[in-house]
Amino acid sequence: MVSIRVRLAFAWVATTLAFIYGDILRMVAGDMPLGEIEGIEVTPIMMFGISVLMSLSIIMVVLTLTLSRNINRWVNIIVAAFWFVFSAIELPSYLARPYDFYLLALSVVFNGLIIWWSLRWRATAS
Repeated sequence: MVSIRVRLAFAWVATTLAFIYGDILRMVAGDMPLGEIEGIEVTPIMMFGISVLMSLSIIMVVLTLTLSRNINRWVNIIVAAFWFVFSAIELPSYLARPYDFYLLALSVVFNGLIIWWSLRWRATAS
């Protein structure tokens, strides 16, 4: 049986990949013109904020493998719940791009799994 820490870390990797693939496909499809987001010209500060936001799932891989169990559970629940809500709210706006909708829905599923596994993480499991 795979440890809960490895399962959670892998789910964060999968979430990160879904985000990355969505961005790449949007650029390839021309749905995300370079230098703008939703018609707004990007600025260095905006890109910094986005990079901090998007790095959360990468940081969670490391934290999941290193934090103590109790802190780990709650950090996973809180961060995954944030991404779950953030992504679920955005889902309807992605219906026009089925590839994007699918990848965002996939990230919602991964975040749901992270929440579920974290809630069920018993003290005896590693």
